[in-house]
Amino acid sequence: MADRPGRRASPQGLWPQVRSVILLGVNYGAEEDPLATLAEPEAGTLSLYARRKDYHEVIKGRLKDLAGLIASRGGDVKVFVDTAPVLEKALAARAGLGWQGKNTILTSRRFGSWLFLGAIYTTLDLPPDAPETDHCGSCRRCLDICPTAAFPAPYVLDARRCIAYLTVEHKGTIALEWRKAIGNRIFGCDDCLAVCPWNKFASAARETKLALNPALARPDLGALARLDDAAFRSLFAGTPVKRAGRARFLRNVLIAIGNSGSARLAAEAEALLGDASPLVRAMAVWALGELLPREALRALAERHAEQEHDEDVRVEWNRLKHPDHG
Repeated sequence: MADRPGRRASPQGLWPQVRSVILLGVNYGAEEDPLATLAEPEAGTLSLYARRKDYHEVIKGRLKDLAGLIASRGGDVKVFVDTAPVLEKALAARAGLGWQGKNTILTSRRFGSWLFLGAIYTTLDLPPDAPETDHCGSCRRCLDICPTAAFPAPYVLDARRCIAYLTVEHKGTIALEWRKAIGNRIFGCDDCLAVCPWNKFASAARETKLALNPALARPDLGALARLDDAAFRSLFAGTPVKRAGRARFLRNVLIAIGNSGSARLAAEAEALLGDASPLVRAMAVWALGELLPREALRALAERHAEQEHDEDVRVEWNRLKHPDHG
């Protein structure tokens, strides 16, 4: 679907010669319930998009094929899949692919909200498609289900509270106020997409290159906590998770372990108190604080806290020693 450049999307700022923008949406929905594992506290929940091959390469290949046809008509082309500051959702809505729902996600009456997006900029002057109108109506399921209340108003997202941002993009320790709400979500969050009524009309993805990896359906948190760097890279090779790196991923796993209530998993967290990454050590301390009795925590603090030199990890130890001071 095509769109003419406009001030709102400002494609000319990226490429002054652009005359038209073509948007591609690829469905990545699944027949299974993406929220089912939220009720399994000893298993990790990964967003659907993270449980398959990295979509960037798959969509880029599709776009390059289409761009080749456009170029054969005499137009110059550029392909973008999260590789430049392109407002894909806004452009896709203007091009008639769907509308931005109250959760700010592009939603289609035909394909629901499970859509990967990519764009082709071209110097050809193509006839534009009509923009899609909003079909959310009075529904607010996506707003009400958000665990961290990341939508201060319909169509407005506070990314600083969004679990998808916190577990994927945020690089440091995650603020204490959001850790319990994260539950066992270890990479991304699908809650506001999964409850959208328009997904009832969407079929499961048919792109074989985007097939779900069954090993990532409900991974055991203990097994994930034991991943060294080589094992992490092997398990998540070719997926979006690999880009986050082991330390950031284990940060998420340890938060899930802390939320699990599992005595079995406390041993996995304790084993990471000496990890090379301070990010991992900090979340191991927090997880143990959620799982172990006060006496056991005091014994661990005596062995580890005084030897710790990283400030973030020391903050976690001090919080355990003085819980009333947060």
